[in-house]
Amino acid sequence: MRAAYRVLRPALFSLPAETAHGAVHRGLQAVQHTPLEDRLRERLAVDDDRLAVDAFGHAFGNPIGVAAGFDKNAELPSVLGALGFGHVEVGGVTAHAQPGNPRPRMFRLVEDRAIVNRMGLNNEGADAVGERLRTSPDPGIPVGVNVALSEATDAADAPADYRYTYERVADVADYLAVNVSCPNSEGMRELQNRDSLEAILGELVDAGAEPLLVKLSPDLPEPAIEDALAVVDDFELDGVIATNTTTDRPSGLQSPKRAEKGGLSGKPIEEGATEMVRFVAERTDVPVVGVGGVSDAAGAYAKIRAGASLVQLYTGLVYEGPTLARDINEGLLELLERDGFADVEEAVGADL
Repeated sequence: MRAAYRVLRPALFSLPAETAHGAVHRGLQAVQHTPLEDRLRERLAVDDDRLAVDAFGHAFGNPIGVAAGFDKNAELPSVLGALGFGHVEVGGVTAHAQPGNPRPRMFRLVEDRAIVNRMGLNNEGADAVGERLRTSPDPGIPVGVNVALSEATDAADAPADYRYTYERVADVADYLAVNVSCPNSEGMRELQNRDSLEAILGELVDAGAEPLLVKLSPDLPEPAIEDALAVVDDFELDGVIATNTTTDRPSGLQSPKRAEKGGLSGKPIEEGATEMVRFVAERTDVPVVGVGGVSDAAGAYAKIRAGASLVQLYTGLVYEGPTLARDINEGLLELLERDGFADVEEAVGADL
């Protein structure tokens, strides 16, 4: 399959990035819940107890998951599990359906193995996503729901907006990820200030939301991260996701698309994201989900050793194709054996 994707990738890359994503999405939907999905699972799912992780009350068959943004409307969890992923985070989901920002709004930085997106949280809304998860066959892997603020909602009404979304997915979400860090939706990142974060999380805790995680921006200064982690401790949250995409542009980017506005993901942010995982893990005892730039086993392993119990990716799928989860999981087993770790959980935080 890796060779087949290398043949197919030039054709996909000849299309606008969002158009290509839609084509891949439809192809995966066509395979889902068919005998071909079972064949994919047989070839790509790595079943080894050394990869298993227990985090925030759930058992994950392996630590590698799909980050929010790839499956916005919870249409693909089962087939993504067949590709070998140990969990999927769907969304971002908002209380109300919204179209997102005008196109074009997604750009490949091929020379940098990166993507810039300014999608703007386009999704079908909490009612539709909750109902789809409720009526779809069990995907066999944990499914988290990333919840975000509706574009039309004022910041003062954010707690009620988040609660509405939570209540529509509460019975079908294996965990809830509170997204207060999307760089492409008006007013979102202001929600990371301590007062706003306390109001939103307090509302969700009162509503009974658990497991409850918060997703942070890589663009926060260290004192703001420490403030957010203090809130995590105060509300006894279950985990932290580090990190979202960045509005910064690291030096050395080669692609002419680097000037496009939006959140940057992919290889250029990998090192910084791993350092933020380390920063967070050194300051909290809750599980950390590491996100940012992962495209191989070495990158995933670096985040695990920096303190991540789970690792998520999205952009790596675009560049590496559908065998990526298998390749990473097989590579992790080799790295664990090389370094004398009995399993992934023993390697978590080894570099702290």
